[in-house]
Amino acid sequence: MTLNEKIEKALKSYIPPENVYVQKLYDAMEYSLVAGGKRIRPLLVLEFCRLCGGDIEDAMPFACAVEMIHTYSLIHDDLPCMDNDDYRRGKPSNHKVFGEDIALLAGDALQALAFKTATSHITDKNASRVARAVNNLAYYCGAEGMVGGQVIDLESEGKNVGIERLREMDRKKTGAIIKSACEMGCIIAGADENKIENARCFGENIGLAFQIKDDILDVTAEQEKLGKPVGSDLENEKSTYVSLLGIEKCSELVQSLTQEALKNLESFDGDSETLRKLALSLAEREY
Repeated sequence: MTLNEKIEKALKSYIPPENVYVQKLYDAMEYSLVAGGKRIRPLLVLEFCRLCGGDIEDAMPFACAVEMIHTYSLIHDDLPCMDNDDYRRGKPSNHKVFGEDIALLAGDALQALAFKTATSHITDKNASRVARAVNNLAYYCGAEGMVGGQVIDLESEGKNVGIERLREMDRKKTGAIIKSACEMGCIIAGADENKIENARCFGENIGLAFQIKDDILDVTAEQEKLGKPVGSDLENEKSTYVSLLGIEKCSELVQSLTQEALKNLESFDGDSETLRKLALSLAEREY
């Protein structure tokens, strides 16, 4: 079984069992959680745990938790009060299938399930690591991280914002959860502070590269390949790296940030080839 297959199996195992009274909610949660996607964040958790000498089975609850957080954010991001997108991962957005009310609640429920999942295998032996990893995830997905970034995004619509504001938005909205995934893998493995810091920098670099590449693809990709509407940033009058810097400069930045991320891996003693390939594939992706 591949690592991706293990992640898919684990995610499905945490979906609540059938309940006639709230089945529509459970169906909405499952609809988005198992809709596919690159599973970048859970892979980062598991690979950094392995790289630091840990057991990926110990990290799997956190790999699933970070994907639940990511999925909830996508459900909310697609809502009419946010980006108002009708498609996600090549399928109708959650609110187009289940309605805005259930979609909103499905996102809320996935957020709660993430923290339940992260603490599902806590013991006296691992309690301090689990507590630190949960604290890390909560910090990066809240007001100081992903949610704060979404607020900056909403308040930037229709405005000519500068590159620093854009960078801060992306550090939070996109980069925060990617950084958390990298750090949590190290934390669960019991890595030292130097390794956690290098994992954080790796996550920040690939997170920003990922968002810049997303901005490029929003202009250049085909909707069928991207799995979501293209040109939505322009339609919503959002400033992006492409609108501020142009595609050529953005492409150079993606490559530069990716190379910095690869340097961050040099402080690790283990085999980092999987993480190297992941960073390069994100920079070179076409969807």
